[in-house]
Amino acid sequence: MKRKLHQFCLLALLLASPQLLAQNPDRPVKDATRLTGPIQFDGHVDEAAWDAVPPIPFIQQIPQYGQPSTERSDIFFAYDDEYLYMAGRMYLSDSSLYRATTYKRDALEGSTDYFGFVIDSYNDNENALAFFTTPTGLRWDGTVSNDAQSFENSIGIDWNTYWDAATKRTPWGWSAEMRIPWSSLRFQERNGEAIMGATMWWYLAAKNEQGMYPLVPLNWGEMGPWKPSQMQKYRFTGLRSKRPLYLTPYALAGIQQTSQLNTDGSAYHTDIDPKIEAGLDLKYSLTSNLTLDLTANTDFAQVEVDDQQVNLTRFDLFFPEKRQFFLERASIFDFQFEDDNRLFYSRRIGINDGDPVRIYGGARVQGRIEGHDLGFLTMQTAAPTDSLKSENFSVLRVRRQAFNPYSYLGFMATNRTDFDGNFSTAYGFDATVRVTEDDYLAAKWAQSFEQGRENNALSLDPARIFLNWQKRRFDGFAYEFAYTHAGEDWSPGVGFELRKTFDGGKAAFSYGWIMDEKAELLNLQLKTEAFALRNFVSGKVESAAIETGVEMRYKTGWFMKATLRPSHEYVPEAFDLGDAQVPIGSYDFLQGGLLLSTPDAGKLGIFTETVIGGFYDGRLFSTALMPRLVVSSHLKLEGTYQYNTADFDERGQHYVAHLGKLKADYLFNTKFSLSAFLQYSSDGQIFVENVRFRYNPREGTDLFIVFNDIVNGNRSRELPNLPFSDNRAVVVKYTYTFGL
Repeated sequence: MKRKLHQFCLLALLLASPQLLAQNPDRPVKDATRLTGPIQFDGHVDEAAWDAVPPIPFIQQIPQYGQPSTERSDIFFAYDDEYLYMAGRMYLSDSSLYRATTYKRDALEGSTDYFGFVIDSYNDNENALAFFTTPTGLRWDGTVSNDAQSFENSIGIDWNTYWDAATKRTPWGWSAEMRIPWSSLRFQERNGEAIMGATMWWYLAAKNEQGMYPLVPLNWGEMGPWKPSQMQKYRFTGLRSKRPLYLTPYALAGIQQTSQLNTDGSAYHTDIDPKIEAGLDLKYSLTSNLTLDLTANTDFAQVEVDDQQVNLTRFDLFFPEKRQFFLERASIFDFQFEDDNRLFYSRRIGINDGDPVRIYGGARVQGRIEGHDLGFLTMQTAAPTDSLKSENFSVLRVRRQAFNPYSYLGFMATNRTDFDGNFSTAYGFDATVRVTEDDYLAAKWAQSFEQGRENNALSLDPARIFLNWQKRRFDGFAYEFAYTHAGEDWSPGVGFELRKTFDGGKAAFSYGWIMDEKAELLNLQLKTEAFALRNFVSGKVESAAIETGVEMRYKTGWFMKATLRPSHEYVPEAFDLGDAQVPIGSYDFLQGGLLLSTPDAGKLGIFTETVIGGFYDGRLFSTALMPRLVVSSHLKLEGTYQYNTADFDERGQHYVAHLGKLKADYLFNTKFSLSAFLQYSSDGQIFVENVRFRYNPREGTDLFIVFNDIVNGNRSRELPNLPFSDNRAVVVKYTYTFGL
């Protein structure tokens, strides 16, 4: 009966009648302006061709919604056969309003002005690309997915592509020109036309003011300006398909020093491994909206090291993807359940227990064919250890719009196979349906099959189910209901799951207020969320909580969040926290939390978060302090100190964890940069050092010099005494892109 109910609910969702799906009427499509004359791309915005383009009217979104911008601007949006352009003259009534505090590529820095746009080039109302610059002329590009539900899960800042920006400071303010090749955007052309959505804005840091077009209502919260579903639609005509070929060879040289115990375990010896590598990446536009990427002997030595984390749970930690090859249009491969759980997790490829694994090569095709989003990826890796074989990882993803322009149906399949014939295969169907203007219904069904298991396609044992109904709104009344299920044999070999064999649900409610222009607050929101997850084999509820909180955001940029959270946890297997251990058993405890953030626009800022209260059968105090200081446009300092202490007095056990991070970025200009990142974790008693020099004269051409070191603290804690350094490496990597 239970299985029939699951199947009936899923079938009803996928076959929902489109007549039931109401939506707001779209803004009328506008004809984009084609340039009538030449542009000298220098940032001056003084050509006659710009004066022939109708200016875009910017209106304040924050802090005074709907009011005229307090500073004048002339904004232009246009195109020709080669490029999409955006240009602006930003006038400042006082020179003290000028904010240019960084040269760093892809900098997220609230103390500097930003100017640019987000574009939904496929017109799917869900995914987009973002392009911004600042008065220093830096380039910020990123991806938007899932209609920008949250910055952490929907905005990808590590993606880069080919485009240009030029800026100039003037006596009256500053000006900027941006141009993006059509080959970097990808678009769907029909009958000589392409429809794309766009949202543009100018962030004026000195006033914490954002002027934009179109004006997106505040009911979407801070993510409103990023949402593809809220964009102005533009019609582009006469675009010709560009099919560039980019060849990017690289050369790498370095040396790695590794410390290992000798054969009798009496002392450590040092192995020195010189390294010389070469590889090649190829990018070819099969059509205007379909791209082929090939890679051979792929190496990611230049990627910044992962942030150290303190794990206060019994589950694995989730680390985001940072490698460029996996980031382009990564939203196509998105198949996410609740939290970080997902059918495809790209860090399964080329990483084993946190260590890099050689990638022999691979291929990826991504884009759109006749309204279908298509993604295919296959990679071959070396054997990560003597006991594991070389593996192939393959992923296929297909999606298309259905019912209305804000809904889609999709399919994904993943496979992981080694040379011994061991395999782990999974497939899934998903749907997101916009029911009304704010209501979205999502459903996901997946199954996995593995070597040595029964693999019954008609059973729920290897199945994964996720259902979610959400009213996406920041003001007024909003809600979310979810159901989740993972069968006993569910095991996605290329996915990520925190736990096994569970089902459960969530209910969340919120009510928000957007304040009037006289109030100091920008918005206020009350939230309550309850969830429970049960191991349906043991019948135990393993995790449950009710969290109630309030969030306040001020027009000056201050942000505060306070929460109260009673929790229940059942621990089926004892787990360690340092020298302490949480035994098997059932626990109920209460925690309170407070988060406070100073305005991003300040050169000096602090983010702090504290959690205090019960913790299983003990007490927890956890606090984090994250200061930042913009010394100048060339130098920025960031730090983190996290202190965690758990006291289990009845058992006489205590756990203390310190986590410290210090990052310094020195930018000579937009091409030369030097960054140093030092981390300390008391859990492992290690210092992790990362220093990177980068010369980036243009996109696709890079020189990296990277130094990594893992240094042991308290070397005498083990016998024989630990070496000073566990692993040290110096790498020089150079890439150069040929455009053909």
